[in-house]
Amino acid sequence: MGRVMMAMLFLQVIAFGLAIPVMIMIHEVSPVVAALAGGGAALLAVLAAALMRRPAVGYPLGWLTQMVGIALGVLTYGMYAVGGMFAALWVVCFVLGRRLEAQHAGR
Repeated sequence: MGRVMMAMLFLQVIAFGLAIPVMIMIHEVSPVVAALAGGGAALLAVLAAALMRRPAVGYPLGWLTQMVGIALGVLTYGMYAVGGMFAALWVVCFVLGRRLEAQHAGR
């Protein structure tokens, strides 16, 4: 389960990075604010992915990353959709991963 969640977080790093120029060029957000918001979200996703081997730390940071991804919608509306899709995928992977781990533990 951790590998899938880690891969999803790395994909979010790309999405957060691509959101920076969208914030600047389309929504006319200050470049400093866009870089801090998008870059901060990307760094949080990298940190969460790096700590996925420690579930007590990595998973809560992953959940926080999902909330930050949705919150970026305040600066660029498209991130409501992108962040929401990533959050939905995160929930599905989390729930299905727990079920699979329970099945493997029962064998």
